[in-house]
Amino acid sequence: MALKALDIYKLLPKKNCKECGDPTCLTFAMKLAGGKADVDLCPYLDDQSKSVLGATTRPPIRLIKIGVGERSFAVGEEFVLYRHDKTFYHPPGILFKVSDTQEPEEITATTIRVRDESFTRIGTELRFNGIAIENASGSPDAFARAVTTVEESADLPLVLISKNTDAFNAALIQVGSYQPLIHAATKQNFREMCALAKKHSCPLVIKAHGLDDLAGLAKDCVTEGVKKLVMDISPQSPGDFITISTAIRQLVITRQSPDLGYPVFLDATHPHLQDAAIALGIVKYASVIITPPLSPASAKAALTLRQNIYTDPQKPIQMNPGLYRVGTPGKDAPVLLTVNFSLTFFTLEGYLESTRIPCFMLIVDTEGLSVLTAVAAGKLNETLVRDSIRKFDVEHEVSHKTLIIPGYSAPLSGRIEEATGWNVMVGPRDAAEIGEYLHEQWKNHES
Repeated sequence: MALKALDIYKLLPKKNCKECGDPTCLTFAMKLAGGKADVDLCPYLDDQSKSVLGATTRPPIRLIKIGVGERSFAVGEEFVLYRHDKTFYHPPGILFKVSDTQEPEEITATTIRVRDESFTRIGTELRFNGIAIENASGSPDAFARAVTTVEESADLPLVLISKNTDAFNAALIQVGSYQPLIHAATKQNFREMCALAKKHSCPLVIKAHGLDDLAGLAKDCVTEGVKKLVMDISPQSPGDFITISTAIRQLVITRQSPDLGYPVFLDATHPHLQDAAIALGIVKYASVIITPPLSPASAKAALTLRQNIYTDPQKPIQMNPGLYRVGTPGKDAPVLLTVNFSLTFFTLEGYLESTRIPCFMLIVDTEGLSVLTAVAAGKLNETLVRDSIRKFDVEHEVSHKTLIIPGYSAPLSGRIEEATGWNVMVGPRDAAEIGEYLHEQWKNHES
């Protein structure tokens, strides 16, 4: 059972030293109670207090950072089983796998694709996270050459996969300072793997069958001084993955098994289960997903699904209010009013671009609500429209005073005219009809 902030405060040294990063011990206690801080940040806690506080206050799933620099990513630190309860915070890293048995040109092509490929959806740039390099040859030299080939093409987070400690030593000479994720420690080799992880400050994958074995191996690695762990649960099937990963999430968020409180690793490279396994991993709690290079269609599907699942369902995606240009509008271009709900914005923008009629989009702040909802809630009103026209200096951008409003806001047309002094035209309810509307109604209005 989690402790309350005042209970935690009683166990703290009450020095208010600020060395934890917070101004007072009470502030630190409140963060601990909310799972937003780690007891290890306090340098004055004795071992007994750390033991009491650690299992009940640290985030149920530890935050693990993979890689360094601009493209590094963090996973873990999730607090709920279902995203509608709160939200999911750290999207899984999806990495393309290459092998040290491939030709350098093929490895380079995959690396460059991950480095450069992206697409924009709802105002967000979506891309894959890095490269997983497998020591399929068993040769330390081949492994090191493959790692070097990747590094010569891009600075990307890496996952190094091998069963050979010598191969890891050869590879980490090349990239150890970039903190790749190394796979994997088992009951047989965890001491050697922990030594490597500590030497290079790398996060470490642990691999075992069964929750008890995973928990025991995690404790062994922590005893060896390695706390940055990711768990490979070694599922035998997609159904097995769902069962185990869900059980882990349930156990850790209820703090019944703190030793399992680490991000989950999923190898989704089986050719017959590839797309399904990636989707299951995104939806059911995988934090690091390894996949072969995906087709363009599968790549977009995976990135889109990840974006959807890791968007806060309680907070609409919003655009910044302002005056946006579609094409290169002149002084006589139409001005179309709409709300700052991102889906509305990009849907309308897409249809406007297809008309090839340069125009302005006046985006007003309805706190991310759609047109119909904003009208019903009173968020879209004549005062907001008037103030937005003034704030974004619309009158100096066009030579007319005509505003096209969405069809669902038609009841506001008269009040908007009175408040702004602008002539109001009511556009269609469906954005798909905006092209026909502009070609007919706006052209007739101009003439």
